[in-house]
Amino acid sequence: MEAGAHVWIYDGKTEETWILCEVIKKEKEALTLAKLSAAGRPSSSQLTRSRKKGKDGEDESYNGVELANAPTSGVEGSDDDLISLVHLNEPALLHAVQERFMKNKIYTWTGPILISVNPFVYLDQFKGQALLEAHKRDGLLRSQHLTPEKELSPHIFAIADRAYRQMMNGQFKKQAILISGESGAGKTESTKIVMLYLTTLGSHNAPGEGVKEGAVSLGMMEKVMMSNPILEAFGNAKTLRNDNSSRFGKFIELGFSRSGALQGAKVDVYLLEKVRIASHSFGERNYHIFYQLLRGCSREQHKLYRFKDGATNGLELSNFFRFTGQGGAPRMRKGSDEAEYKTTLESMLVLGWSEDTVDRVLKLVAGILHLGQVKFEKGEDKGGEVAIVSTTDILQDVADLVGVDENGLETALTESILVTRGVEINRKLKVKQAEDARDGVAKSIYSALFDWVVLQVNKSIGWEDDSTVKSSTGVLDIFGFEDFTINSFEQLCINYTNEALQQQFNKFVFKLEQIEYEAENIDFSFITFPDNQDCLDLIQKKPTGILSILNDQCRVANGNDKTFAQKLYNKFCPGMKEISSDGCFRATKRQKGSLLFSIYHFAGPVEYSLETDWVEKNKDEVPVAAKILFSTATSPLMRELFPDEAAHSISNKRFGTKLRAKTVGEQFKSQLAGLMAKVELTDPHYIRCLKPNDSAKPKTIVRRRMTEQLRYSGVLEAIRVARMGFPVRLDLNLFFKRYRLLLQNQPEIILAWNINHFSSSQIQTACTKFIDLLLSSKNTKSQDRRETSRVIRILHSQNNPPALDFASSDVQVGLSKIFLRKSAHDILEANRVFILSATATFLQSAVRCHQKRTQYLNYQDAAGYVQRIYRGYKGRERWWKLREDVAADLLTNNIRMLLVQN
Repeated sequence: MEAGAHVWIYDGKTEETWILCEVIKKEKEALTLAKLSAAGRPSSSQLTRSRKKGKDGEDESYNGVELANAPTSGVEGSDDDLISLVHLNEPALLHAVQERFMKNKIYTWTGPILISVNPFVYLDQFKGQALLEAHKRDGLLRSQHLTPEKELSPHIFAIADRAYRQMMNGQFKKQAILISGESGAGKTESTKIVMLYLTTLGSHNAPGEGVKEGAVSLGMMEKVMMSNPILEAFGNAKTLRNDNSSRFGKFIELGFSRSGALQGAKVDVYLLEKVRIASHSFGERNYHIFYQLLRGCSREQHKLYRFKDGATNGLELSNFFRFTGQGGAPRMRKGSDEAEYKTTLESMLVLGWSEDTVDRVLKLVAGILHLGQVKFEKGEDKGGEVAIVSTTDILQDVADLVGVDENGLETALTESILVTRGVEINRKLKVKQAEDARDGVAKSIYSALFDWVVLQVNKSIGWEDDSTVKSSTGVLDIFGFEDFTINSFEQLCINYTNEALQQQFNKFVFKLEQIEYEAENIDFSFITFPDNQDCLDLIQKKPTGILSILNDQCRVANGNDKTFAQKLYNKFCPGMKEISSDGCFRATKRQKGSLLFSIYHFAGPVEYSLETDWVEKNKDEVPVAAKILFSTATSPLMRELFPDEAAHSISNKRFGTKLRAKTVGEQFKSQLAGLMAKVELTDPHYIRCLKPNDSAKPKTIVRRRMTEQLRYSGVLEAIRVARMGFPVRLDLNLFFKRYRLLLQNQPEIILAWNINHFSSSQIQTACTKFIDLLLSSKNTKSQDRRETSRVIRILHSQNNPPALDFASSDVQVGLSKIFLRKSAHDILEANRVFILSATATFLQSAVRCHQKRTQYLNYQDAAGYVQRIYRGYKGRERWWKLREDVAADLLTNNIRMLLVQN
């Protein structure tokens, strides 16, 4: 960071986040910097940044300052892979992604990771059959070890093709494509693109070939693609950030035969957001299927599903129903619910659902909507307050649509059944409790329906014979890291998932590092793997993890959020302690008073609120009365959703048998363990989706939001892992040309200057010799000043750069690259900048000397010319004076003569 170097400085107060500056002056304890304008010129205002010591106490750095890269060459494709950047830090990554985004280049490689930025507009250059075919040809050539004529730009197709080719390379190892990002970043669309490419490769049909109207069956490719509208209808919703946000995680496994033909698919789902059924924020919506049904069904269906338009007081049905109207029932910015309803019905029929099954599903959806309209009023029973259903006509509609007994439904909503020591006790509920029970029943029905829909989809698109599936490729569409104003149990589960995936991600990147080191014959035994196991143990470890403590609170009679909070504080921060011994859990005095705590995740600290019904959310139990009602329902669909378990459950309790349902935390932990076990058996491929702004505007990027997402996505963490050994890697040719000037006194015969004609082995030898000469020169005394060039004398007259003194192990020469530690690279770069600066000073002095000498000579010539003119003028003036004197004498003499004569 010598004077003249370009750097990024962190500014947390502005939306820019990182600002490009130029180093004006480097002092022992601080840097003086000037902001650079868009034209690249330093401004008059100056900033300072103080010096700090690195964690190892050796590396010199400055607070909030990172080195900037030189502009790219401008050659098409030169910035396709950001791993080639010399300085790959947070601002460098942010700047490069922004520059590409503004050129409509939404995909960027960072090593094996693909960064995808949502453009919020359809771009023609990234879609179409021609592009798909181009990637197919490119992948086919590469699989046969042939080099394509043209290097294709980064694209999701390339990730999908790489996974398919690796799967079919003869070993048939399973693959996984992991897609993550926050809501609105484009995960769902990316998943569709991946599935389109994989199903196209695995389909026996010609690309784009469809099934004609009236055909008896569909190809597996079409079936798999037609499952998307159904899953999106039941599992996606509009949020403030995204019109089509997946409110669940899914792992879609595509099975392929030995020949690479698609055999089918299986879908596993994780953590459906059930709380959305009963409540959602203004501007958001419930699940799409509700609005599709209300706005898309026919008049006959209105009567069938008991939608009474005349009873809405002029409101649209979507605004009338409580479960759909809380957010104002906004319409989608693109597409319509009416059209999506037709697509959903068509997909159901295409996948083989009978019309009777479709009708039962829609009746159940309508029944859930009507269940939200059931109201209660206060009544009295034995001197105490009880809840009484005040809308019996609506209750009848719910019972008819859901297919249960009306009286039994009323009992399930207004009473609870407790079994204590084999004795069954019925307890009347109050109005608030009855409303909670109503919402709980609605959430339970919808959750069971969603699981049933996924099961039916799997039956339709799954492979029938496991022996025909030789390998598979899974596509994981998972929720990204979340940090909201108020974070609850759902955010903990989501961030727990991301912690587990980040650990696997770090292992993958570390493995790639080992492969590169081995390929370059570099020793990597000293590199340690950064692990986030402490944070995972904080959440999942038995019996001391957060989830285990929460489960214990769910099993005790009076467990609640307050006692759960106290248990956490006593366990991790007892007494006046504010941070746990492992540094992952924090609870200050203020946080303890407000029932808050923070966890230090890989992406940064997140504060969680314990006043958001953690215990109830974790229990998520269907009341026993409701279980009995559902298992004895007249509707075959309801009996499928809720098998006859309740009676067995009660009888087991009566006979003293312990039969305890798993909590949400236990279920999720088990699902996550299964998911990670699957991923561990695969070769993973990563797509990180980013959202440039929160208002869904094209060609607009908010740097602060992008910076947050780069941290949350784990890309920066992966880069840190990748570069913790030798963070700077340079091509041997580039390294030699860049730093040869550091040994300018070494003659050509000892160390060549021009290596353009050298072979790869000769370049490697030259770099090795350069390093040896450089390290040996640090112990030699400086040459005699009489033998030193003027440039070196100028250099010595200024402040000297850091000495070329670093360990030989800090630099290792590979077969095609040279690997440097940051400290060694900084010393080399500082000396290079210093010599260039001294050379520039010498050149500037020579040019200024020439300019001044030319100016002096011009002035000299001009002065001589002026002097000549002036001397001529003065000479003529004297001569004229002499003539005047002679003439005066002559005239005087003549006059005197005349006077004498007269």
